[in-house]
Formats: sequence, structure tokens, C-alpha cells
Amino acid sequence: MALDSITIYHLLNELRPELIGTRIDRIVQPEKEEIHLILRSKKRSLLRLLLNAGSTSARIHFTDESKKNPMSAPMFCMILRKHLESGKIIDIQQEGLERIVTIFIENYNDRGDLQYYYLHLEIMGKHSNLILVDPQTNTILDGIRRYSNLLSRYREVLPGRKYINPPNQNKADLVTDEENWMSLFIDHKLDTRVSDALVAVINGISPELAKEFVLRSGLEQDGILDRCGEIDFSRLYQAYSSFILDREKALLDPCVYYRSNLKRDLPFAFSFIPYLQYSELSEQKISTLNGAVNLFYSKKISSNNTEAKRGSLRKVIQDLYSHLNKKIGIHENTISKAEKGMRYQKLGELLTANLYKLTPGMTEITVDDYTDPENKPLTITLDPTISGIDNAQRYYKLYNKSKVTIQKTQPLLQAALVEMGYLQSLTLSIEQAATNEELAEIHQELIDQKYISSKSTNKNTLKNTPSKKKTSQKKKEPDSQSFPHIYYSQAGKTIIVGRNNRQNDKMTWREAKPSDMWLHVKQIPGSHVIVPLDENEEFPDDDTLLDAAALAVYFSQARGSSQVSVDYTHVKQIKKPNGAKPGMVIYEQNWSLLITPKQEDIDRLLATEATEVE
Repeated sequence: MALDSITIYHLLNELRPELIGTRIDRIVQPEKEEIHLILRSKKRSLLRLLLNAGSTSARIHFTDESKKNPMSAPMFCMILRKHLESGKIIDIQQEGLERIVTIFIENYNDRGDLQYYYLHLEIMGKHSNLILVDPQTNTILDGIRRYSNLLSRYREVLPGRKYINPPNQNKADLVTDEENWMSLFIDHKLDTRVSDALVAVINGISPELAKEFVLRSGLEQDGILDRCGEIDFSRLYQAYSSFILDREKALLDPCVYYRSNLKRDLPFAFSFIPYLQYSELSEQKISTLNGAVNLFYSKKISSNNTEAKRGSLRKVIQDLYSHLNKKIGIHENTISKAEKGMRYQKLGELLTANLYKLTPGMTEITVDDYTDPENKPLTITLDPTISGIDNAQRYYKLYNKSKVTIQKTQPLLQAALVEMGYLQSLTLSIEQAATNEELAEIHQELIDQKYISSKSTNKNTLKNTPSKKKTSQKKKEPDSQSFPHIYYSQAGKTIIVGRNNRQNDKMTWREAKPSDMWLHVKQIPGSHVIVPLDENEEFPDDDTLLDAAALAVYFSQARGSSQVSVDYTHVKQIKKPNGAKPGMVIYEQNWSLLITPKQEDIDRLLATEATEVE
């Protein structure tokens, strides 16, 4: 969702009293297309104004987030510092109903003369830009995104060029006469949706705003122009008037919308007043429009960063899968060939039993196979250059070689299959991770298991095999650690669910009591689930046990499946083999449940999640 013209109007009205009169204390550029103006207000307090010219997140708002800055400032940042630092913001305006925000700044130049500057933020999707202009000459000093006439025939954004407003879209500006309203749509195709026509004909209307006009007019959401009469157009105009013409009378009631009411969900949209089109979504009231914009984009950017890290870790696991699959294929092929050589034992025994029939120079011999129930004849190939007893010994040696090969390869194959199961558990943890902290823990686990190097600048560098060499270097913990999920059953009992293998180990071996209940899906990668029990309790109540089992299925590779077997036992029955990977355990005494979790039960449990460890 992008900032539309009317939202920008209300946002600037909210920001203007705070901005006017502030001095620019410092300027930083933490992202390629993002500038932060650190402002000192009249109260001597610092404000951070974010100006973003990205193609998907262009915006302006105050923020408290201080991002890490590059070691050396980009050129555009240096230009802004040269002309604007210590300058005073004297105004901020929107150009009509365009999505162009201009910050008016006065500052003293190198000669000590008072000079004015315009900082234009053009919020226009992939064409967004942030441009510093000298208004005395209307000359561009620099732009955060430079481009010549090779990219745009209409205008160039380069130092020294004249500043030209973005091209006019030939739409109607403020429509103050209802009689002319309907005439604006006459030349439009009659099979066009009303909302699309509003966007195409009237300036300053976004798709979301057009849809809101249609709903508030009582028209069908997908209604077309051909079905609209005078009354319908009149209602559309009334909706338009209330939003656009009477915009200064609007009483702001900012909202952020979510697709569900689950905590930590990603926001879907925001608005300066409640929108009818979002009435079925979960709504969060925000005291200020700046707060709503800041919350929406900060969560959106955080989610994008999380997905980028998730994709990076996925690539590591995919490379490990590929390497391990090749190893498993080699081991299986080796065992398959060796198993064919096990028949040489029988050939050696048959030759030994028929040595008296062998004569020098024979190339083969047919003997009765006494190991066969029907005693069928069997032809055995011989080496004519050696004796009969040596031929028998040759087959024994081939048999022993195959036997040793199987004995040596089977453990390697088993270890590779166990490692494959571990990688599957890592894949599950990566897919179910919700925050950067959780992904950082998985990344650290990959470092601890020697799958990737902590010293490499490319953290996704894959080693051919995990190193077995011990290191005296202290393990580096993630900067901030996540905590396990904590839910509450119908009976109010606590249910703890690990987010990843490191947490699974910690909660099972270091935090849970031996008498607590432990649950896990049977022979499928998934989270450890702990139900803390009181001293006099041997088992939790039935409702709690079923809820815990449902969560064990939900946080496993069996999510969405039916008739899933869930094992449960006491923590004291859980064992960890020497050298086992994180999260890997064994147990012999347990009970099992066959369960198909209902979605309403899962939703009920997820809604009870505690926000912090108690």
C-alpha cells in the first residue's frame, strides 16, 4: 500500500507544527534510497524525519528507529550535508493533489549569505525520487536517483539541470461542480469498472480511495460505468467531496489493519479514518497518522528483511541437501553393488565341495546347488591359470571384500540419513521462524555445526563437509535471543513450544523438570512441547494434553495433516545420544495419541500466546 494524495495531505498537516522552526542537526543515509534528517526542535529535543524514495516504500514520517549508517556517506548525503546542515525548516507543502512533498529550508551558504533550498520528495512508485533544488535558479543540486534523457525523454535528474515537475497525467484536478462530474466519464469505456474509471479520470485518487468511494456510494464493488445513473454519480460525488473537497474538516481516526487478530501479524493496510473496505479485517487504532504510517512500514520493511534472511538460509540448506543427497546416493550404490558380491560366498563353498571335479585349465564348471531347494545345476566361471582351491579362495576374498564394504558403508549411510533428518528439522525451523532473532539463532546453529563459516563475509558460504575439528573459540551467541512460544490450554495450563533446535535443547535439558510432560510428533521433524506439571501431578488433564498435542502437530512438518501420531512421555525418559545434533533425542517409554487438530482449536491456542516469558 502506497501513500495516496489525501493521506499525504492529512499527514503533512500533522507533521507541519512539529517541523516548522526546527533546525537540521545532522543528515544520514542509512539506505540507498532513504535519508534521515535529525532535527533539533525549539524544545531542544531531537526528531528524526525519514524521507524514503524507494519504489515500493516511498514515504515521509517521523521515526524513532536509528539504522546503521555506512562507513562513508554516499554522494547525495554529502551534498545534503553541505547545503542543509544547520539549516532551518520554514515550511512543508504538498503540491495540489500531487504526491509531491516540498520541504522549504533556509540556510547560510559558504559566503555567509542567507539562501533558500527546496527538498522535493516525489512519491510516485518506481519513479519516486528525492531532489534538492536551488529555487533561486531552479537548478537541481542533486537527486537520490540520477537519470539522464537516456532513461527519460521528459526530464533529466542530474546536477546542474533545470528542475521540471513530473509529467502531468492529464487528469481532472479538484472538481468543485457536481454538474460537470458525470461529464468527465462520458468518453470513458462504459464496460470499465467505476473504481478504475475514478483512478484514470480524477487526479489524486488511489485504487484504495476509489474503492472506498464506490462502497460509500452504495454501489457494487465491481460495478461498471454502464450501470450507473445520475443518482449513482451524485452519490460518488458526495463521497468525493467529503474526502477531497472537505478534507480540512476530516476528524482523523488512524487505523492499521491486519488479516487476522494473531499477534505479530503483518499489517495489511492503514488509513486516516476507518475504511469500509477493511471492515472485516482486524483493526488497530493508532493515536496519530504518523504513528500508523510508521508502524505499517516498519513492520513491512522488517518482514522484507526477515524474508530475505529466510531465503538466504534456505539456500544454505538446499546446498546441504544437494551435497548430502549425492553422498547418500553413493553409499546406497556402494551397498547395492556389495550386496551382489555376497553370493560369492556360496560360489566359494560350492567349489570347495567339488574340488575333486576340477582339472587344470577349466574355464567353468557346472555343479549341483545344494543350497537350492530344487537342487538346480549352477555354472561357475573359473580362472584357468590358477588351481581349483585358488579359484575357491578368490571367490571367498570377493565375498569378504563385499562384506567389509557393507559393514563400513552402512554406518556412513545411517549417519547421512540422520543428518538428513536434522536438515529437515532446520528447514522446518526456518519456515516457521517469525522474526530476525529466530533466524539469527538458526544461523548461529549452522555456524556451531560447522556448516557455514562465521569468518566469511558471505555468511552463506557452504563447506563441503562439517568440520570435526574441535575449536577453543567461544561460541558467539546471537545479539538478541528469542524465547519459546508460551500458550495456555482450555484449563489454563501453560504449554511451552520451542521455536528451533537450540530452544528445544535448552527447554528440554536445562529448564524442564524431570516430571514435566514432553510431547513430539512421531518420527517427523517438529518442535519439542513441554507441559509443566505440579509436584503431585503425573499427567496433565485431558484437555491440556490434547491442546499440547495439537500444538505439537501445528509446529511440525505434519501441519495440516490428519491422523497424526504424537508421542508423549515424561522429560526424565528423554535421552540425548553422544554427539547428537541439536534437537535430536531418543526415548523408549512413551504413550501415543492419534490426533487431527481442528483449525478452531489452533486459532484459540495461538490467540493465547504470551508476549514475553513469565
